[in-house]
Amino acid sequence: MATKRQPDPSPPQSGTLDDMSPARDHFPESAEPLRHRMMLVQDAVSDCPYIDGEPARMPLYYPTPPRRSDDTDTLLAAGFRRSSQFVYHTNCPNCRACQPTRLRADDFQLTKSLRRVLKKAERELTWSWQTPRVDADRVRLYNDHRNLRGLAHDGDISASDYETFLIASCWPTLELEIRHQDQLVGVSIMDIGRDSISAVYTHFDPAASKFSLGTFAVLQQIQWAKDNGRTWVYLGLYVAENPHLNYKSRFVPQERLIDGQWRVCLE
Repeated sequence: MATKRQPDPSPPQSGTLDDMSPARDHFPESAEPLRHRMMLVQDAVSDCPYIDGEPARMPLYYPTPPRRSDDTDTLLAAGFRRSSQFVYHTNCPNCRACQPTRLRADDFQLTKSLRRVLKKAERELTWSWQTPRVDADRVRLYNDHRNLRGLAHDGDISASDYETFLIASCWPTLELEIRHQDQLVGVSIMDIGRDSISAVYTHFDPAASKFSLGTFAVLQQIQWAKDNGRTWVYLGLYVAENPHLNYKSRFVPQERLIDGQWRVCLE
């Protein structure tokens, strides 16, 4: 099936509010201790951003202060994703295709193809971790990335949109800046917990596709986790039939959250 929108987009922002009673919202049990600090913002059924023709339901919450780094770990382990200053989980009426995915940093195994990605980057690229920011180069890169990959269904975004989507955060966040001959070619946003990190969104120059920058960004996130004592690397949602999300199966061994349980997946 055709894909829609960008991977891990903001949860649906339109539709009629569904029944939001505790009996219906299927709040993840493992995150229940934090429920009293989670303000439900919306719970609507709308079109799925990942699979054409499917209805999606992604309850959206605002995590109220105080916020602790171990809260981030708890919510990620329960299957939550972050979008701007909000978090959400999937609770779709007819489908369970979305599978939150993670790997244990110290158990990750480099394949020959992944080693080639690293070696090419080491020869030709420079990169650094820093506080996320917005500027004209980043906005242009984001729009070029979406346009070439057929993800820009709503037109180009503005600097304000970019800041809302990628810079505003309820969790500690870092940016990986990637350059080729001093030209910005890639940006990857990553959230940080006490024992985990979470890949949020990566966008890159289509002209630099030879560097496999999406893959390279994940490899750098795994390395950051190892260097900084984090156990888990959350890769976002895996959807087998969505080519913008199923690449995550390259990083093994990994676990996927299936029917409320983290299960080891080797492919």
